[in-house]
Amino acid sequence: MKPATVLAALGLAVALVATARAEVYPKESLIKADKKEAGGGKGTLVGEYAFTRDKATKDQAIKEISWLTLQPGDSIGYHKHTTNEDTYVIVSGTGTFKDKDGKDVPVKAGDVTIVRKGESHGLANTGSVPLVFVDVIAEQ
Repeated sequence: MKPATVLAALGLAVALVATARAEVYPKESLIKADKKEAGGGKGTLVGEYAFTRDKATKDQAIKEISWLTLQPGDSIGYHKHTTNEDTYVIVSGTGTFKDKDGKDVPVKAGDVTIVRKGESHGLANTGSVPLVFVDVIAEQ
């Protein structure tokens, strides 16, 4: 291949990469919002959100993503997701996840939970340290 052709191809590749859209939400810019008795649970759900559902456009599948924390004894009540799906990625701490069938399942750092559209779930911090998890809400 001629050097001019290689340079033209590289230029096109750089232009395509430059127009690709990716987003970074630095921790210090996250939106802080706490929810008392979330989903009918106990205590306060402490949240730091990259963005909230009202900021996502219709064509974006991810509607909300956040770092959430439950203190020992606090919980998110058992609630139904009628229009979206919800995933928790447990970062630290231990707890009990109530699954779609109402069964209590122990969770710990590294575990991933998911509830599909039309299903219910809940989460309680049953440990002695904060339960920290990433929450991703998506909708088709």
